[in-house]
Amino acid sequence: MEEFMLENADRYKTLVNGFKPAPASKKAASETTSASSDIIVATRIRPMLADETTAGFPESVFRRGDTNTVDIHELRRPVRGLPTLNSSSYTVDQVFGPYTSTSTIYKSLVQPLVPWAWGGGVGTLFSYGQTGSGKTFTVSGLERHVGDTLMSGTLEGERKVYMCIIELAGQTAYDLLNSRKQISILEDSLGTTQLAGALEHHITSLDSWIEYVNIAASLRKTESTFKNDTSSRSHAICRIRIENPALPSADDGLLYLVDLAGSEAARDRSTHDASRMKEAREINTSLSVLKDCIRGRALIDAEALSADGGKQAKKAYVPFRQSTLTKTLKHVFDPAGARSLKTVVVACVNPCLADVGASKNTLRYAELLRVVVPKAEAVEYDPFIPTTWDNAQLRAWIDTSSGTPAVSSSILTPLETGPQLLRLPVPEFLARCLKTSGVSKEQAQAFQTKFWKLHIDSKKRSESKITSKEAPALAGGSGSSTREKAPSRLELMNSSVDPEPGAASIPFKQRIRPGMVVSYNAPPVWSSTTNLVPVKQLAVVLCPATAVNARVKDMQGVQVNPGTTGTEQAEGDDSEKRKPERYLCSMVLPGIMPGSYGIGLWHQGTVDVDQMEAEVVLEYDPATRFYYMAV
Repeated sequence: MEEFMLENADRYKTLVNGFKPAPASKKAASETTSASSDIIVATRIRPMLADETTAGFPESVFRRGDTNTVDIHELRRPVRGLPTLNSSSYTVDQVFGPYTSTSTIYKSLVQPLVPWAWGGGVGTLFSYGQTGSGKTFTVSGLERHVGDTLMSGTLEGERKVYMCIIELAGQTAYDLLNSRKQISILEDSLGTTQLAGALEHHITSLDSWIEYVNIAASLRKTESTFKNDTSSRSHAICRIRIENPALPSADDGLLYLVDLAGSEAARDRSTHDASRMKEAREINTSLSVLKDCIRGRALIDAEALSADGGKQAKKAYVPFRQSTLTKTLKHVFDPAGARSLKTVVVACVNPCLADVGASKNTLRYAELLRVVVPKAEAVEYDPFIPTTWDNAQLRAWIDTSSGTPAVSSSILTPLETGPQLLRLPVPEFLARCLKTSGVSKEQAQAFQTKFWKLHIDSKKRSESKITSKEAPALAGGSGSSTREKAPSRLELMNSSVDPEPGAASIPFKQRIRPGMVVSYNAPPVWSSTTNLVPVKQLAVVLCPATAVNARVKDMQGVQVNPGTTGTEQAEGDDSEKRKPERYLCSMVLPGIMPGSYGIGLWHQGTVDVDQMEAEVVLEYDPATRFYYMAV
């Protein structure tokens, strides 16, 4: 076949020069601009190598003008007559030509992933393509640019950056930063994938970053193939974990840079033995599963944020348990996960005519990853469904629903709509809330929970729209000015809010009651139990300390109501009258879920009224069996 290509190279060039693509339909043109913003699929065409040019092979892969369409031309051998041109076209989100620098690719594709992970999201880069197409060259260059951005000090706030680099060869995993020590890919009791045995390295400088990248590259498994003497025969995963010390309870940001094993054409495998053939099958299987996982997760995300919650669409399937690669990256693909994700795929293409078959397969694979989301029709505003809110409606809701002091809507959502704010990583949501003066971490967490709960509840609503009389009016939205029907007294029993009408206008110290939750300055006797004290001191009022008998003691064994036993009070001594009023309380303890609380019913102590700072409202969630702070 190669002889046929070389013999007809001049005719091939003439046919390519005369190629005129068919005009794109309006539907195809609209689809090229409406792909999901959470997954970007790009193509990088590498330059022709010297040995390919010397051998006489022409180029077969061309970018069509300034568009995101790639044309691939191959010679067709007819039964009789002259060879003809067989052309195929593929559309992706971005195309980079053979002379585009890695720096340009970084700024366009990968640089946005860094602040996303810095803010607590999950960003992932995959580099895919035929062996010898420039995948490892691309990823190694991007790794250095990522390190430069993270270590430059230009990102807002302080973070701790940790790195580990592992290799997946077949079903086995190795730690490339620990002398290729074998590790295990396991799930913990919460279903989170853990790299058991892998070492994480705290990165503090660009020099140490580059040193670790070079060490990993030197230890990675390579083999000689028909196309490449040092072909990568394994998947290399560089995991960057970004910890925010200011929000210790929030999820860490994650950035994955994945250099996938090179795929091979049939002629590349012609000299392989049985073990190498098995290796090739494992690589191709994992790449096939990866494609299904990326596309499936993108479809699910698009359905979840649609106005109807994806009820009308067939649910996509994500087979992440079918390969070690996708099991390692489970939380990137798991539909049950709640992390905010952004994914970039770079399909590296060899332009040589001799490899036209492999190039077509690579671009076909890339095009299948690209999820085209139909342009949304105008959605009727619903004050109970955040996915229907524009920026003005979202800001109005924030101003009236974020507690006291109100979170600045201009800081939290300068441009975002309701669906876009739902995609914002939780740590970034909290960090923006905390930029408003007076807003505490607890208020920010409670407001984020409230917003997410409203979104979850909106999915459970019936398809029939609520009438305008039932809907509360919000600035910027349509609807009646009639307020939402007030909840009944029984409906308030799932929270600690005072059920009496008008109670909020009375200072809380004047209406202390059983079941009220208060924040307080911890007395010394409580502070000694540091293992039980949450970040914010909260307690549930049980009763006045004087209401219990002399046998009742707190969790430190101190008598709650000592009374006047012992020496009688001297006549005219009003010291007892001057003592502040005290209440027997149960401690509120942090739960295992972020932002959740539990009530330590038997962790009891007394709190003086003077030590109480404010009333706090907790709501009970039957699904998780925890309490969450409300605003």
